Amino acid sequence: MKVQIQHNSFSYTADLDQPIDLSIPLREGLENPNCFWAPPVAIWPVVAGDFVGDTTRGGLVNFKNITLNPHGNGTHTECVGHIAKEKFTINQCLKRFHFLAKLVTLYPTRLPDGDRVILRSQLVEVLQPGEAEALVLRTLPNDGHKLTANYSGTNPPYLHHEAASYLIDCGVEHLLLDLPSVDREEDGGKLLAHRAFWRYGGAFDGIRQNCTITEMIFVENVIQDGLFLLNLQIASLELDASPSKPVLYGLKQ
Repeated sequence: MKVQIQHNSFSYTADLDQPIDLSIPLREGLENPNCFWAPPVAIWPVVAGDFVGDTTRGGLVNFKNITLNPHGNGTHTECVGHIAKEKFTINQCLKRFHFLAKLVTLYPTRLPDGDRVILRSQLVEVLQPGEAEALVLRTLPNDGHKLTANYSGTNPPYLHHEAASYLIDCGVEHLLLDLPSVDREEDGGKLLAHRAFWRYGGAFDGIRQNCTITEMIFVENVIQDGLFLLNLQIASLELDASPSKPVLYGLKQ
């Protein structure tokens, strides 16, 4: 099935039979990406009297519980409720699910203190104002380690808050990246990139509550940078974040 979309006076065609899934599969145990010391995903069957919700244990159906932390256990999409004192949920904030997205690949810049950071100057080179509604950021090096990496205590790369502000200048409402957080793992609670992207806090005027950040995606190296149709899928959870399944579709002009 093919669809035609228009953006900035240009027409594009997307083949919906050729999806590119950016989400990392979740499974029980430690074989998932993990960050901020979140407990691992746990899955277990409901047991009630003679009923066992596991067909491998003689049950008639699989009927299982799951515990996970959306922020710490893999691909997830979050809203401003992640940092706000007010009540915002991803189900309330994300009301559209298709966007024109640009995929870019960047190597984090190493600062004198050893931190690896995506800087505003790097984004200026690959993204122009009005070019896309969503930015998909693939960082280098890029390999299968991201599918199971335990980032806790490793000070992974992050986004400079001035880079987050540049995304606003470009009209980007949805940021997707393969890092565990847009902010430094330990920053004393400043959360500068989160606050800048959502314009949340005393220095900002007007919260961008319709905007989202999706973290811990994975983009295969064979996928080339460029424009895509993005379908951003979440569960309808009244929480600040949800496990998510962002899907790209290649565009032809």
